[in-house]
Amino acid sequence: MTFSDASLTALRVFREVAERGTLTAAAAALGYTQSAVSRQIATLERAAGTPLLQRRHDGVELTPAGRVVARRAAAVVDQIDATARELAGLPDERATVRLGWFASAGAAVVPSGLARLRRTHPGITVVGREGSTPALVRALRAGTLDLALVASAPPYRPLDAETPALQVQILTDRSLRVAVPADHPLARGEHIDVADLRGQAWIASPGEDHAMGVWPGLDERPVIAHTVRDWLAKLQLVAAGCGLTTLPASLAPACPPGVRVLPVHGGPSEQRRLLLARLPGPVSEPVARVAESLRAVAIESARPR
Repeated sequence: MTFSDASLTALRVFREVAERGTLTAAAAALGYTQSAVSRQIATLERAAGTPLLQRRHDGVELTPAGRVVARRAAAVVDQIDATARELAGLPDERATVRLGWFASAGAAVVPSGLARLRRTHPGITVVGREGSTPALVRALRAGTLDLALVASAPPYRPLDAETPALQVQILTDRSLRVAVPADHPLARGEHIDVADLRGQAWIASPGEDHAMGVWPGLDERPVIAHTVRDWLAKLQLVAAGCGLTTLPASLAPACPPGVRVLPVHGGPSEQRRLLLARLPGPVSEPVARVAESLRAVAIESARPR
């Protein structure tokens, strides 16, 4: 069996595994059993004549051969899907750009960027989805996203250890702030002293992002009043007086009524970067135009008001 005999189903399965990072997650996304996913991967590895995945306790990692197959598999599947659409009489989607973003970027930068794109390049279609920064990086590597808005905090390490390194552009570099209920005692001034954050109740993210929403570097174990994944839900809870949460300064205009967003004085400066990431190499004109639109609105949002 040679690789030219690989089935489209196997390529779809492999692309999903590469993006999701685990066989279990890929099986759930595809509606397959995990054993069915394992069989498809085994068939593809036999056709390739080399391992494509390294199994780890927390999931899988692509081998160098696996990265090649993932990139090519994404291109093949996209072409097959485009052919199917054309045969079905749907319009050609050569100007479609696949964009991913982390949660808070979807509250301000993405809507403004897409609105600008519609004015300047109405023929470009953007297909987007939200995800965590690690998931978006995996999707870029798997070839299922063209661009991704991701977050980075000090010490600003590379997004992953794969080679070649992703091409990354810094869109904004803004300070972290604290959102407080408008009637909270801390909301009376124009800033918050870091010492006054001790003993406060926090609204944080669950799971591996648990620290998100809590002021970094607190010299105590934080009191987590609520764990919430959705960024806007966090702010609604702040408005209801249920606790405090953190957010980048550039997102303050998206806050609901009843919330004040204040800088914190004392202690080390806490900066957060908004990055636009993609695979290295030349990009198509539509991808470049989407990147340009996102960069323009990010720069605008970072200007002092």
